[in-house]
Amino acid sequence: MRTRFAPSPTGFLHVGGARTALFCYLQARARGGVFILRIEDTDLERSTPESVQAILDGLAWLELDYDEGPFYQTQRFDRYAEVTEALLREGKAYPCWCSKERIEVLREEQMKLGIKPRYDGHCRDGAEPVPGVKPVVRFRNPADGDVVFDDLVRGRISISNTELDDLVIARPDGSPTYNFTVVVDDIDMAVSLVIRGDDHINNTPRQINIYRALGAALPDFAHVPMILGDDGARLSKRHGAVGVLQYRDDGYLPQALLNYLVRLGWSHGDQEVFSRAEMIAKFDIRDVNRKAAAFNTEKLDWLNQQYMKTLPPAEVARHLVWHFEQAGIAPAGGPPLEDLVSVQADRVKTLKEMTEQSRMFYGALGDYDDGAAKKHLRPAVEPALRAVGDRLADLDRWEPEGLNEAVRITAEELGLGMGKIAQPLRVALTGTAVSPSIDKTLWLLGRERSLERIRRAIQYIMTRDAATS
Repeated sequence: MRTRFAPSPTGFLHVGGARTALFCYLQARARGGVFILRIEDTDLERSTPESVQAILDGLAWLELDYDEGPFYQTQRFDRYAEVTEALLREGKAYPCWCSKERIEVLREEQMKLGIKPRYDGHCRDGAEPVPGVKPVVRFRNPADGDVVFDDLVRGRISISNTELDDLVIARPDGSPTYNFTVVVDDIDMAVSLVIRGDDHINNTPRQINIYRALGAALPDFAHVPMILGDDGARLSKRHGAVGVLQYRDDGYLPQALLNYLVRLGWSHGDQEVFSRAEMIAKFDIRDVNRKAAAFNTEKLDWLNQQYMKTLPPAEVARHLVWHFEQAGIAPAGGPPLEDLVSVQADRVKTLKEMTEQSRMFYGALGDYDDGAAKKHLRPAVEPALRAVGDRLADLDRWEPEGLNEAVRITAEELGLGMGKIAQPLRVALTGTAVSPSIDKTLWLLGRERSLERIRRAIQYIMTRDAATS
């Protein structure tokens, strides 16, 4: 089993491409096979080094490790020229001297007649060279018969050769075209299964004829459906993030995105959450649905939170580090990230949210939220803050259970409800009225930082009280 993912580097790694790469990866891993990465960069005008890097970075983030490659088509031009020459010698290809103007006029006439535009074979049986013109090379497609293949997703597909024309396999400058390079590469790389989007179905009969002209065995083909937005239109930027690395930037775990992508068009009973090992064990390309699947961000959010809650905190923390760096937060300035994850995972949907809602645990506390301070940091709560601060300072162990007990006992001794002391304490510690439970907030902040912030809040109350009296 040898599969390949063959993106064109003309932009970011789209989620549709990532799903195709995942399917190729899983099929190869499940069969003990080889997963190949090939960069199809023959579109010299649109291909960029930045896009190549975005593809490599996206696959690396998803941890879709390829066994061979990356191979680059621009480094194989000599090989394509060699095969082109062989086809010309054998009469399976021919030079075409038709001008662009002739081809355009032909196309317009055919469209007026309601005929599918196609090359009319003008140079197929020999034509005089045109001085000063460099010809294209066309593949001599069979004139009759049918191309029939059994697609692993869509079933049997049959196309008449009369529907196909003699496609260009080399441009006037000698550069090869897509349908030709793909076949040469897949033959040379011994690809046994081609998994790609169903927008390539029309290319497959043309490619099969080239395989046969080269005397090569056909691989299996599996054309997977496109991904739609929630409005039924093809997924695009207007639906939100469509590039893989944008999902990283937005705070999704790669495990969650992979799990979500594998379920777009494939299922295994009612199971929703799959580990990578389970995906490899249970996935089969033959089980992919031929209908297009709709992307649902709410479902992805749910999956992401499931992974944040159930993965080992150290694994989640490994990805959280990147978000802290992007936000300019030094992890060394606060609690271990594993501890932070264990507390915050239930409260947020993404790592980006977790980062923003955890600033208070790292570095100095900024200004208090005006509304929270006005409501909770009043002279009446100063004695309670002093009392709870003293009790906390006397604790031998700084653990959630003991911290919660210290706050509770202080509230009972002062005849206050838990909320009457916990909420002012929360504002003192975090600057806002929203945080994890008070014991977890104290635990994450640590003894020294917690006590310092309680003292600061008391000073804030006294200063403000003096200014208004």
